[in-house]
Amino acid sequence: MRKSFVLTAILLAGFGVNSLFAQNVTTGAADASAGDLESLKARISDQQAQIKKLQQAVEEQQKLLERALQNAATAQPAATPAVAASPQPVSTSNGTAVVAASTTNVAGPVRLVPALGGQPLAYPARQDPDATSGNASPCSEGSPSPTFIHLGNVCIVPIGFMDLTGLWRSENAGSGIGTNFGSIPYNNTVAAKNSELRFSPQNSRIGFRIDGDWKGTHFIGYNEFDFLGTSGATNLTVTNGAFVPRLRLFWVDVQKGKVEFLAGQSWSMLTPNRSGISALPGDIFYSQVMDVNYMAGLTWTRQPGVRVLLHPSEKVTFGLSFENPDQYMGGANGSTAITLPSALSSLAGSQLDNGGSITATVSGTTVTAAANTVLATPTVSPDIIAKIAFDPTSRFHFEVAGIESQFKIWNPNTGKALGAGQHFSTSGAGVQVGLNAAVTKGFRLISTNYWSDGGGRYLFGQAPDVIVRSNGSLSAVHSGGTVDGFEATIKKTLLFAYYGGILIERDDAIDTTGKYIGYGYPGSSQNRVIQEITGGFNQTFWRNPKFGAISLIGQYEYATRDPWAVAAGSPKAANDSTIYLDVRYTLPGSTPKF
Repeated sequence: MRKSFVLTAILLAGFGVNSLFAQNVTTGAADASAGDLESLKARISDQQAQIKKLQQAVEEQQKLLERALQNAATAQPAATPAVAASPQPVSTSNGTAVVAASTTNVAGPVRLVPALGGQPLAYPARQDPDATSGNASPCSEGSPSPTFIHLGNVCIVPIGFMDLTGLWRSENAGSGIGTNFGSIPYNNTVAAKNSELRFSPQNSRIGFRIDGDWKGTHFIGYNEFDFLGTSGATNLTVTNGAFVPRLRLFWVDVQKGKVEFLAGQSWSMLTPNRSGISALPGDIFYSQVMDVNYMAGLTWTRQPGVRVLLHPSEKVTFGLSFENPDQYMGGANGSTAITLPSALSSLAGSQLDNGGSITATVSGTTVTAAANTVLATPTVSPDIIAKIAFDPTSRFHFEVAGIESQFKIWNPNTGKALGAGQHFSTSGAGVQVGLNAAVTKGFRLISTNYWSDGGGRYLFGQAPDVIVRSNGSLSAVHSGGTVDGFEATIKKTLLFAYYGGILIERDDAIDTTGKYIGYGYPGSSQNRVIQEITGGFNQTFWRNPKFGAISLIGQYEYATRDPWAVAAGSPKAANDSTIYLDVRYTLPGSTPKF
C-alpha cells in the first residue's frame, strides 16, 4: 500500500513539472526574457532532485518490506510438529461404525491444542466456510462440520449403526435373531414342522469413543451397546417391541511408549485378531455374518478383565490377560449339559454354571435344578490368557494364544463327620492359532483353530468345561473349534464365505447307581459335532465420511448338529437353513490422528 502511494506521488510530481514547463514555454513564446528562462531551469532542477529523493525512499521501503517478510517466515515453524499416531481401526467386523470398526478413519488438517500438563494435543482444525457459500447450514454437504466433538482436551466420536434385520428359518428354533447352534430342532419334533419369519432392530448399536493425550500417554475410552438384552416384557411382538439395551463393551486403554494397559469389559483376548492384539472391534475377527452369535467354532466372549501389552516393535505384540472365570457345565445358548451324579444334582446352578437352566440330567433322568443367577457360582482364580501376534505387513497377521483355567467344587457328602465335605479341583488349558492374510488385493484368507482341555465355554458355550464323577472329583472335557474362509472386496461390495465346526469329545464315568454320567457316554443324545457353512454379501449403496453410509447385508447359513448316540427311529442329525437380510445406516465418525 505504501509503495503504491509513493509511486502515485512521483507520477503526480512529474505531471506537474511537465505542465509547468509547457505553460512557461507557451508564455515565453510571446515575451520570455533570459532571466525567466534561468528561473525556469532552476525550478526544473529542484523538481528533479525531489523526484530522485522520492525514488530513494521507495527503494528503502522495498528493502524494509522484504526484511519483514523474511523475519515472519523465520518466526513460524516450517511444519506442524509430529504427534505420535495411535493405531487406527481398519477393516470392518460385522459392519460397525467407523470408529467401532467398519471403515478406515479420516483425519483432516492438524492444529495444536494445549493439553493437560502442557503437552500438545493434535486435533483436526475447524475450517471456515468458503466465502462464496454464504450462510451454509452445518448439515449441508458443503459444510465443514467435523465428525467428532471436542470436550475440553479430549475428542469424542459417536459410533454405531441402525439395523433392521429380516430373518427366515426353515425350522422354528425360537432362539431370536441369533442361532443357538446346539439346539437346532430335529425334524421329528414339532418345532421342525414350522418355519419362522421375523423383523428386529435389536442388532442396532450405539456408543462412543474418547481419545486424548496426557504427558505423552495416549488413552482411549470405548463404550458400545446393542439391544439384545433380556426383556421382562412378554408382549414384544403383541403391542410393543420394548427391546432392552445390553452392555457389549466398556473399557479404557492407556498406552505410553511400548507398554499398553487395558481394563474393563472387552472382547476376550482369546478372540482372534485381524491386527495386533488391539481391543478395537475393527482389529478383531468375529466374521462378517449377520448372525449375532457369529460362527460355530469361533472362540469368543465379551467379559471383564485386565490386560497388559508389550510392543517391542511395530510388527510384534505380546499380551497377558486376566479375565472373568466361570465353572461351566453346559446348558447355555442351547447347548447340552453334562449328566451329574445322582447325589450331586445340587451342583447345577450353585457350584457349576448351567447357563440359567432350570432342569438338569441326573443319571439319565431329568430333574429340577436351581436356576443360575448372575455371578452365583464360585470361582478360584481368573482365566489367564497369553498371546503373541506377528504383523510383518498390513496384509498378513499371525497369532498364537494360550489359556489356563482353574475349577474347584465342594462335595458335602464326603467325610466321616456330618457336614464334613471335601474339595475337588482340576485345571484346564487350551491353545488358539490364527491366520489372516491378503493373498491378493481385496482378497483375504482367514483361519482360526482352537483346541482345549476344559475351555469349552469359549466356544459360545457349546461345550462344557468339566464333568463331575460320582465322588465329586472333576475331569476337564476335550473340545475344539475351527473357522476357515475368505473375504473379498470388489468396489463397494464385500463377499464372504466361511466353514465353522465344533467337536466335543467323550468324557464319561459310572455313577454309584451303575448308570453312565458325564458327557458323550453310550446312549447319550448330547452333541458331538456342530457344523456350519455360510456365505453372504455387504453392498454399500452410498457412503460419505460426514454423513455415514447405507448398506444392504445378506447371509445364508446352513447349520447341523450330530449327537453321540441316536435312538432307534430318531434322526441321525438336526439341520436348519437360515436367511438374513439387513438394511443398515452407519453413523459417520472418525478420530483425529494423535
